[in-house]
Amino acid sequence: MDAKEISLNEKEVKPVVDMLNDYLANYHIHYQKLRGCHWNVKGQNFFTLHIKFEELYTNAQLTIDEIAERVLTLGKPPHSRFSDYIKESKIKEVNTIGMADMTMVETIIDDMSKLIELERDLLEATDKAGDDGSNDMVNRFMQFKEKTTWMLRSFLGKK
Repeated sequence: MDAKEISLNEKEVKPVVDMLNDYLANYHIHYQKLRGCHWNVKGQNFFTLHIKFEELYTNAQLTIDEIAERVLTLGKPPHSRFSDYIKESKIKEVNTIGMADMTMVETIIDDMSKLIELERDLLEATDKAGDDGSNDMVNRFMQFKEKTTWMLRSFLGKK
């Protein structure tokens, strides 16, 4: 299958596919960081954050699957090797073992900020390509992160 099968121009959609694969790489690193935070959180906020990190990594796992399936829908293969994710991701791995609970929250907020930047760039590219399906998907993911970032910042006592 290729983009023309869903009434999109292959040449116009190629930048979207490339950006979606970069987005996928970033999401995988973010996902693994959430797992690390879930496994390694300690302290007085353990019960609250353990549950929240699980909620967030479960959401990220579903998001990753949707991104990969969208790349396939557009007729290209999604990246599927961790070496590609690490090489292409703006989000970097961190060691969550021994990380303070509030530092974990700040780290996740930073990741989400980077993902939102990527999403805004993707929204421009999908609009330019006339790719409403990808645009709707990315917009939905961005709205979730905008709200989650607000909640996490409130948890930290920040504006």
